[in-house]
Amino acid sequence: MKKKSNDGTTVNSRLIRRPIQRWFPLFILPTFICFLIGFVWPFIQGIYLSFCTFNIPKDAKWVGTENYVKAFTDASFSHAFLNTAGFAVVSILIINVLAFAIAYSLTQKMAGANLFRTVFFMPNLIGGVVLGYIWSMIFDAILKSYNTYLTANATYGFWGLVILVAWQQIGYMMIIYIAGLQAVPSDMLEAAKIDGASNWQTLTRVIIPNIMSSITICTFLTLTNSFKMFDQNLALTGGAPSVIMDGAKVNMTELLALNIYSTYNINKNWHGVAQAKAVIFFLLVAVMAIAQLSLTRSKEVQQ
Repeated sequence: MKKKSNDGTTVNSRLIRRPIQRWFPLFILPTFICFLIGFVWPFIQGIYLSFCTFNIPKDAKWVGTENYVKAFTDASFSHAFLNTAGFAVVSILIINVLAFAIAYSLTQKMAGANLFRTVFFMPNLIGGVVLGYIWSMIFDAILKSYNTYLTANATYGFWGLVILVAWQQIGYMMIIYIAGLQAVPSDMLEAAKIDGASNWQTLTRVIIPNIMSSITICTFLTLTNSFKMFDQNLALTGGAPSVIMDGAKVNMTELLALNIYSTYNINKNWHGVAQAKAVIFFLLVAVMAIAQLSLTRSKEVQQ
């Protein structure tokens, strides 16, 4: 008696696929309901509340675009945006350049490469608040010899945030770059070597074009993480130092997420303004992320 061959056709037969196609909505439904309750409904309600004044959502009263006018004319919000934009640019450059350099070094033949990968990745496992308090003690201990401290100067605070975030995220981005470097076709590298290409030419004309997908992912993550950063900012500097600008108190090292939090918690009459800032913040990050993805994806090499 002939044995039936167990190839892929039996698994993909109509007999198997038909019940899956019929019942898959039943299995997706619980997750979809959780998504609606936990994300879609709060998001829609948040947009509505951005046009209201309220202490709690139940007491919301419609005020139109008044909250958005206050948000755009708030000196602390515009300063936080400029601060966040500068922080994002610096962080993207430092994190991605160093992460790629480390990944490139660790994909060469060297002893202890796996150990180094683990060591570089470990800071990403530590929570942002914990990191903020640890690094604040480190920076203050260093600056104490100069009779100053981290939150006494906006420049110290800014670069302190950059160092903290770079130390935390470089290892994560390094892993993504290592995956991209290992996926570069070996025949291309061999052809470049046969043609007499230098290491720099191989890097710029063969390797980098072939890892553009990794560059796209890492740039997207560092961009969005820089704009969304909250816990490290709160724990490290809390926005300090503060100055009076245009008659309003402005925290010099405050980024956008912390500014929204401060607006909501400091003044109860500004809950609606904080919600308007959150909507503006969402649109801003979404537009920049989509623009960045479109720009970098257009340079990816199709293999």
